[in-house]
Amino acid sequence: MSSISPFSASLVLITVLALVGMPIGLSMMVGSILYLWMAGLDLGTVAEQFLNGMYSNYVILAVPLFVLAAEFMNIGSMTERLLSFCNLIVGRFRGGLALVNVVQSIIFAGMSGSAIADAAGTGGLMHAMMTKNGRYPSSFAAALTAVTSVIGPIIPPSIPMVIYALVSDASIGYLFLAGMLPGLLMASLQALQIFITASRRNFPVEEAVALREVPKITWQALPALMMPVILLGCIYSGITTPTEAAAIAAGYALLVSTVIYRSISPARFYEALSKSAKTTTTIGMLIAGSLVFNYVVTLENIPDKLRLVMMGWDLGPIGFLIFVNVVLLLFGCVLEGTAILLIIVPVFIPTAQALGIDLVHFGVVVVVNIMLGLVTPPYGLLLFIVAKISGAPMRAIVRDATPFILWMIVSLVIITFVPDLVLWLPRLLGYQG
Repeated sequence: MSSISPFSASLVLITVLALVGMPIGLSMMVGSILYLWMAGLDLGTVAEQFLNGMYSNYVILAVPLFVLAAEFMNIGSMTERLLSFCNLIVGRFRGGLALVNVVQSIIFAGMSGSAIADAAGTGGLMHAMMTKNGRYPSSFAAALTAVTSVIGPIIPPSIPMVIYALVSDASIGYLFLAGMLPGLLMASLQALQIFITASRRNFPVEEAVALREVPKITWQALPALMMPVILLGCIYSGITTPTEAAAIAAGYALLVSTVIYRSISPARFYEALSKSAKTTTTIGMLIAGSLVFNYVVTLENIPDKLRLVMMGWDLGPIGFLIFVNVVLLLFGCVLEGTAILLIIVPVFIPTAQALGIDLVHFGVVVVVNIMLGLVTPPYGLLLFIVAKISGAPMRAIVRDATPFILWMIVSLVIITFVPDLVLWLPRLLGYQG
């Protein structure tokens, strides 16, 4: 009987360790060490790949900085002031508070770049506002918070796009631009579903904001509203790199929350630093493990082997994109998004390049797929977050989220097969792809 190959043994060990609860980043490191040992290679390569990957990729620094910016916004009063401004815009329509949920996600998308930060930061407040006096069912409020939060990493800035740029060498600036219209498309379809549901279920109309209150509310929200303008302006004017812009975002969020809004105490400041450090450590371990495992994948020549297999299938660009969408949607149901970006996606990139698929377009398709995974059972991390916040039954949340998920799939189909929608804005600003 033939012995198991080093790569197969590595995959089995990673799977077993992950199933028994070991963090996937550590599981990949242990599995990679087993591969190198069985293959008779230098075990010190693990440390070499880890150090080279973590310290030679300047773009990785953007991740903890965007996380920190989101934490500073969440502990300050920026959230409440932005929600008041959103209510000023759309609160007067039927289902107005539900529409506020969509609009605030669009605005927060230009600040944090994280769906989890959006849901955790505004989720509790939005849920309390929507369910007050029984205006909206708890499960609907929770489901809406989950599905609108996925807009965050599609409209720039975006932590998943930063990680995709790390594994694909695509331009972060053009990836950010490419996410603008797809994110707005997804938000528009969510708003359409809200109008349909609000009419069918007779959701309330909020009391219109008095005209005399408009200048005050706008003025109070203005410092927070300027954050995405400053952030994206710095990136696209060429003043800063995306990583430097992330540092500016964190500094600006701290400045506004402490000096202008005066809402951060020393204890809350420490809490923000602690939470962002824990989140960054989790992401960092995952990146480190994937860098080592991707070295193993490269040694085994998996990307080229997969490319040759797919060429043999004669899929073509359209068939390949359909295949990738199906695979990523399935993996999204059981794996965390960052793990998919770092483990699964790099295997597809050589084939996408060989088929002439633009890597910026491909990156947006990948990120939208991963965002869908955050709201699809059984894993659906955002579903667990909003269930914890709301206390609503998971079954009811999934039921109310399903129409929105279907619209998100429609968005994905459009984004996949109409690349000009994705690439129009980058090309307008000089992209040659």
